[in-house]
Amino acid sequence: MAYLNDNYLKLQAGYLFPEIARRVHEYCEANPDAAKRLIRCGIGDVTEPLPAAAIAAMHKAVDELSVRETFRGYGHEQGYEFLRSKIAEFDYRKRGVEIADDEIFLSDGSKCDCGHVLDILGDQNKIAITDPVYPVYVDTNVMAGHTGEAKANGRYEGIVYLPCNAENDFVPQPPQEHVDLVYLCFPNNPTGAVASRAQLVRWIDYAHKHDAILLYDAAYEGYISDPEIPHSIFEIPGAHDCAIEFRSFSKTGGFTGVRCGFTVMPKSLLARTDDGRSLQLHPLWHRRWSTKANGVSYPVQRGAEALYSAEGQAQVRALIEHYMGNARILGDAAKRAGLGVFGGVNAPYVWVRTPDGLTSWQMFDRMLRDLNVVITPGSGFGSEGEGYIRISAFNSRANADEVARRLQTLNR
Repeated sequence: MAYLNDNYLKLQAGYLFPEIARRVHEYCEANPDAAKRLIRCGIGDVTEPLPAAAIAAMHKAVDELSVRETFRGYGHEQGYEFLRSKIAEFDYRKRGVEIADDEIFLSDGSKCDCGHVLDILGDQNKIAITDPVYPVYVDTNVMAGHTGEAKANGRYEGIVYLPCNAENDFVPQPPQEHVDLVYLCFPNNPTGAVASRAQLVRWIDYAHKHDAILLYDAAYEGYISDPEIPHSIFEIPGAHDCAIEFRSFSKTGGFTGVRCGFTVMPKSLLARTDDGRSLQLHPLWHRRWSTKANGVSYPVQRGAEALYSAEGQAQVRALIEHYMGNARILGDAAKRAGLGVFGGVNAPYVWVRTPDGLTSWQMFDRMLRDLNVVITPGSGFGSEGEGYIRISAFNSRANADEVARRLQTLNR
């Protein structure tokens, strides 16, 4: 009999969102009338149609594949140059950040890349993860065998947890101890917090002092409206030597179902071997993609490219303004309901303190039962998320308005 990967057996009972889906399904089965009123503000999935520029570009690309003269087969595993050059120019060089085209690696999303990057990083690394945190960072390390067993509080042995709470504005301080890898996500999922330039400078200083690498998830950078907040870790001097950045078109271009994202892997970034040598990670990442993937489909890459056109940029801004308008409506409604509210200003997530000492799952059940609204319990993001819920702004305006109305009945 073949052996399985025992590390999967260390995972907690269920990934957060399948557990939410299970509870919602059970409630709807038992309450069919309430199910008709259900509004989902839990999972961070977009609801609005794709930008017209992307749709037109993908239609054109499909037409190209229909005739021999313009047909394309296998593309570059790292992505077509036409899109990589647009990303490097618009997202980085126009912001004064020098990133080469071939430091961009396209993929089917930043969620996947956060796990894939472990393929080129050793299992000897000491890992630090914020708490609360996007569960993928933890679970992929468990799957890869980089942790010990789960403790009673849900934390894993072998991981350094960095508390994020109201006292530190949900932005962690660098640890006193040495770690090799640090996962950071700003704008943050789930708390909606953003990191200032000064806070990121402290992280870069820590990384240089400890020869650490920062794994920086910037999937929500397009939602930053404050001009003082950096959109990229590479806006901070010295980051090219100590950081990898993950981005996605999912939440800016509405590509959650289309799938396209990218990783920035600087050529100057080094890691050590068992025998003490310092080698570039860039060629290893290149080899990983060449061996394990065939890249993102041509029509999808053309659709992503179109988001950088003048028309596409305007349509992306309109999408972001729509969702951030929802965030304002939901955040204001939660405040009027007497709840403590965080986030929702430079990010599409509203982080809400639960009332009356309720646990986050108790608040989940209450919102589901009394308001027929699905949210995400904060404890699903880590022990520091207990006592909070996340409300997603990814929804129609009509649904956001209705949830805001229902929230006013919460304490009646």
